[in-house]
Amino acid sequence: SGAHLNPAITVAVTTVGKFPWRKIVPYMVAQYIGAFLASVILFITYRGALDNYDGGVRAVTGANATAGIFASYPQEFVSTGNGLVDQIVGTALLVLAILAITDSRNMAVPQGVQPLFIGLALGAIILCFGYNCGAPLNPARDLGPRVFTAMAGWGVEVFSYRDYNWFWVPIVGPHIGAIVGAWLYTLAVELHWPGSSYDMDSGNAVSAKDVENVIQMRGIKPCDLKN
Repeated sequence: SGAHLNPAITVAVTTVGKFPWRKIVPYMVAQYIGAFLASVILFITYRGALDNYDGGVRAVTGANATAGIFASYPQEFVSTGNGLVDQIVGTALLVLAILAITDSRNMAVPQGVQPLFIGLALGAIILCFGYNCGAPLNPARDLGPRVFTAMAGWGVEVFSYRDYNWFWVPIVGPHIGAIVGAWLYTLAVELHWPGSSYDMDSGNAVSAKDVENVIQMRGIKPCDLKN
């Protein structure tokens, strides 16, 4: 499946032709379900520790708050706009890194170690952008656990926090940032490889020789191209 674990990245690479539109919905459904189930497993594993810490009283804010273990909540000084920019920039950088690492014409990283390099890039981004709101960078990683916590004792406050003016940030921000990153890489890098154009159907750089071969195979004459 290409390790599509992030719906924002799935949508972004689809907009530049690197993933088929027909697969978006099933992939995203699987991503959100996977994140929800992961939070269930986490809760079951550490329920005793949670009870010991908060006495069984699940809180979103305050000294014994534990909701932040599952979903992202900003520092008090971080505004909604600041958090949105944080997520747009962080996710855009993540997509730029992924496309650079997996582009055979760029870094030429062997496929066997691409996951390692992507993981290192992700770790660096989290270290740099984690202070404001935990660097969710992945809508599924935030919304799935947020829904679970709403059902598991933390209540509607996981959504109503800041008068419903936060929960959407880790969903919308990464989607915007991922699309920005994908198009930035396509327009600034991929379109400029020597002798290449861009095939929006496959999302691959196409050499001038490939274009010439297609023209010959289809019997297209130069005068047809002019018309």
